[in-house]
Amino acid sequence: MLAEHKPTPAAPPDVRAGVRITRVEIIAAHIPFAIEFKIATGGIRPGVDVILVRLHTDAGVTGIGETPAWRRQGSNDTVASITTLIRDHFTPLVVGRSPFDIGAILADMDDAIWHSNYAQAGIADALMDLQGKLLGVPVYQLLGGKCRDGVGACAVIGIKADFKRMLDDAQNFYDKGFRSFTVKIGNDAVKDVKAVEAIRAHLPDDALIRVDANAGMDFDTAVSVLKRLEPLGIDAAEQMVQPWDIAGMAELARKTPIPLMADECIATDHDLLDVIQRRAATVMQTKSPKNGGIWRCRQLWTIARAAGMRIYPGNHPGTSIVATAVAHLATAWPGPLLEGPFAVGICGLIGADVVTEPAVMDGRFLRVSDRPGFGLELDDDRIEALRIPF
Repeated sequence: MLAEHKPTPAAPPDVRAGVRITRVEIIAAHIPFAIEFKIATGGIRPGVDVILVRLHTDAGVTGIGETPAWRRQGSNDTVASITTLIRDHFTPLVVGRSPFDIGAILADMDDAIWHSNYAQAGIADALMDLQGKLLGVPVYQLLGGKCRDGVGACAVIGIKADFKRMLDDAQNFYDKGFRSFTVKIGNDAVKDVKAVEAIRAHLPDDALIRVDANAGMDFDTAVSVLKRLEPLGIDAAEQMVQPWDIAGMAELARKTPIPLMADECIATDHDLLDVIQRRAATVMQTKSPKNGGIWRCRQLWTIARAAGMRIYPGNHPGTSIVATAVAHLATAWPGPLLEGPFAVGICGLIGADVVTEPAVMDGRFLRVSDRPGFGLELDDDRIEALRIPF
């Protein structure tokens, strides 16, 4: 005789289910650089302007996110444009909503303002942080649980007129335990090749070297530079040509044995599919701001992995918030990852931070805490000294 079926009792009511966002706080801050930093586009950068988003709730719990007004590498946003988008267009779509409705909120922001990833990213990551804090779990638990204890980062060697300074930078990173190096190129083909040759000759054989032109070359120059770099065993060449020239990237991929990496040309899943279908790259870099937050980065990683692409977790220079956000994403990723520049800001580049306990690298690894959310809180006193009025 079958036992009498008893329905599973309903879970007790959870007050978190009724939590609503009450306010979107926007903070603009200038983060100075501690060292000289230059990429192919633009001059030497003295720092980065960041927009911090703090979401307030009727439960008294807050979540934080970060996005930069970088104005390079796929971003044409300024402090004014990002703050205007968030204040005037996205805040009405967020206030009154559940912080757990991230998919619907992002879809509504997409419908409101097309191609607004940088402004959306600060809100999207703040939603993830808020969810974790409300549930009492770290963000990586929301993304599938812990798959690695630490996330390896690469060292970024900026363009400098003096090769010796580039060699010193590379050696300092190597001595700290870094084994993957991204060398910025794209201003002068002859100097670029000499710089990479010098770094390759200087570092031990276990150092992996990639180059990043930040879309600073035309097609013919890219062909010539890659030809000269072939004997050096370069692991990947990142965004050699303009982001709109996917056809050129695909042709370049046929002309060089060096694997090509797509970065600036990939903002959305549609962009990634175009790169995959044209076989224009075999490596993909994401950045939380460029791609609309870590929730969307996870979607891109899934597509890239299915296509057999290598995944390179990146970021623009930023504070502990954006580095930790990507580290949580990477901690929960079950597949292989390259050691990317997701922590470029906190690896000695920024001269100030905005949280009470800044993230600290363990050699080349960033290990996220088990505290709820990202495990970070804004330091309002530090922020006051960095605040940009708007």
